[in-house]
Amino acid sequence: MVRNPHQIKAGNGRSLKRFRPWQMLSRALFYLSVTNGEGRPVVYAVDVPYWQRVLTDDGHGKAHLYRDGEHHAHSKLPAAFPVEGGTIEVVPTSFGLKRCHYVTEEGAASRLVPDERSAEGRRARFDREHPVLSRLIGALSLTVLFTSVALIVLQIVEALAAVPPVAERLGTFTSPIDLSIGLNSLLALCASTAAVERATRLRWNPLLDGSA
Repeated sequence: MVRNPHQIKAGNGRSLKRFRPWQMLSRALFYLSVTNGEGRPVVYAVDVPYWQRVLTDDGHGKAHLYRDGEHHAHSKLPAAFPVEGGTIEVVPTSFGLKRCHYVTEEGAASRLVPDERSAEGRRARFDREHPVLSRLIGALSLTVLFTSVALIVLQIVEALAAVPPVAERLGTFTSPIDLSIGLNSLLALCASTAAVERATRLRWNPLLDGSA
């Protein structure tokens, strides 16, 4: 359950803008269809413009909630929007979202449906159409992140062991793998790409994917 530390503010009623292809890395858009007390279907949309991170003090950005296509509310992230029958929880990471779920009053949670044109929607469609290849890509992303973390840890330990007080107490340590600046930059690029791929599936691990 997400505790929302930010005040939810009322929306201005503007219309939801269609997702554009060039927004795949700068915007997330998810949908939820529920039934109100009168038995009428209501469609909610959660719009997260990643560029708004630069406008918030903590760098997490904002989430905007639309109800039947009209701007209904907005909040800094993480956000918990009350809706019919439960709450929509939205939690960011450094590379996207780790949570965009509808949690019912009984505690059951389900992920919202991503817009088909978004990065998350395209990744979900790829998973449906090519499940084996999708799993291989997911495994590759995980392997890249594991490898990156392991190599970073080795370099950190080597640097710490070079500090005289530490060396005197614990001895020196030389990493068995010595990476150049160019290889370290390539490793960082690969790790970032893998983290983005995992973010499109809303997969997140505090060790592998960084802090939220």
